[in-house]
Amino acid sequence: MPKLTIKVDPDLCIGAASCVTIAPETFQLNDENKAYVLDHGTEPTPRTYERVIEVTEDEKENIILGAQSCPTLAIFIYDEQGKQLFPEQ
Repeated sequence: MPKLTIKVDPDLCIGAASCVTIAPETFQLNDENKAYVLDHGTEPTPRTYERVIEVTEDEKENIILGAQSCPTLAIFIYDEQGKQLFPEQ
């Protein structure tokens, strides 16, 4: 399965929670109303703004949809080779 690196920039995140609505198994809001990254619904401690997870093609599409829904483009997604998939450069 492919691995994605998912990063949330907490300085850009405004807590709109659109990513949580679309991909709640990957994104949740913390106490500061900033999105952080889960691993398939599990929340390893500590909460983190960056995580590498294995995903299926469907999960990958859904995570990218979640990132695309962010009004401030605070979510960055990279493939296994480190190529930035979103936002497109």
